[in-house]
Amino acid sequence: MRTTVRINENLLLRAKKRAAEENRTLTSLIEDGLALILSEATGGRRKKVKLPVSKATGGVRSGVDLNRASDLEEVMNTP
Repeated sequence: MRTTVRINENLLLRAKKRAAEENRTLTSLIEDGLALILSEATGGRRKKVKLPVSKATGGVRSGVDLNRASDLEEVMNTP
């Protein structure tokens, strides 16, 4: 089927170059790209990632205000 789309000129030039490098048509490159994006969209939700939780105890050093960058910098630069 024929259709008309507006594509950013830089993106179109890059796509034409890639198609030429792969010895294929611009149409086939666009079709494969659309198929890839659409297959990801219908693939369902991404798998949840469980992030590790720190078991460290304690807290902020006495006298350090986490809202003051100068306090944090001073602590980080102290051996």
